[in-house]
Amino acid sequence: MPEKYPSKLSDVAVFENLRTLLAENIARHTVGNRDIQSAITGLTLFRRETPMPPTLCLVETSIVLAVQGEKQMLVAEKSYPYNAERFLITSLDIPANSQVLKASQDKPCLGFAFRLDLRIMAELIAQEGLSQSDSCLDGDTSGIGLGTMTSELLEPFKRMIDLLDEPQSIPVLAPLIEREIHYRLIQSEQGARLRNIASVGSQGHRIARAISWLKTHYSQVLRIEELAAYVQMSPSSLYQHFRQLTALSPLQYQKLLRLNEARRLMFSEGMNAASAGFQVGYESPSQFSREYTNLFGAPPRRDIEALRRKFFGQSGEM
Repeated sequence: MPEKYPSKLSDVAVFENLRTLLAENIARHTVGNRDIQSAITGLTLFRRETPMPPTLCLVETSIVLAVQGEKQMLVAEKSYPYNAERFLITSLDIPANSQVLKASQDKPCLGFAFRLDLRIMAELIAQEGLSQSDSCLDGDTSGIGLGTMTSELLEPFKRMIDLLDEPQSIPVLAPLIEREIHYRLIQSEQGARLRNIASVGSQGHRIARAISWLKTHYSQVLRIEELAAYVQMSPSSLYQHFRQLTALSPLQYQKLLRLNEARRLMFSEGMNAASAGFQVGYESPSQFSREYTNLFGAPPRRDIEALRRKFFGQSGEM
């Protein structure tokens, strides 16, 4: 009589087979040291052929997995190493430093990032039976964490990446797989972190609204009292919960948004430093240059020249 449940060994074999197939598929769709924005909305593939030092980035609300090799995110004083067994998840847009730990030309670091949709999570959470879960965060209230990858979660990602070879099916099948992935994540050990952000009325949901406002209005003067009123929190509560989730104050977060956008304008659109600084809300060129240098380690012009030499043909880190 066949076993009702697979043995531990067969579970491992299934997982390793999925991981191998995913790595092979991602390798076919990537080249060099770069990220590839796929034909599926929100799905980015990455490939790195050498270890790399920490690189500043803004990680979207997403799940990130390295199916081969290893990377880590550095947030404040904490490190979050992830590979095929452990996935990285962010419930908010989090500023971090991304680092490639294990990669080579023969065995590159391969993986993907998939942007999560708070609206889908909210819909699933509202369904009967999904609002109650045994998962907990053991007191961790930050917007970033690590979860254990399972075959049940890895398998829909394999099907999604397989769709890249079947582009005509993407509009119909990708949304179904996307919803399944969100369901699996909500039911995972990281489900509480996601529910904290997606559940309307929660403190996490209010902070998510604050971040959304900052991303849209980063060039405007920030008045904490007005932002707090917008998300229906007191200024002190906004500051406390914002810092718990992002490791930054609202003002520091806005500054990071401004400087990253200015860097993009100079690198991608050829804008000069004075114009880029003014575009993102700086009235003083000297203040812009000083804060830019403090964040990126070099004045704007020198930093952009170094970026073009070092990252020609590459996009941002994940």
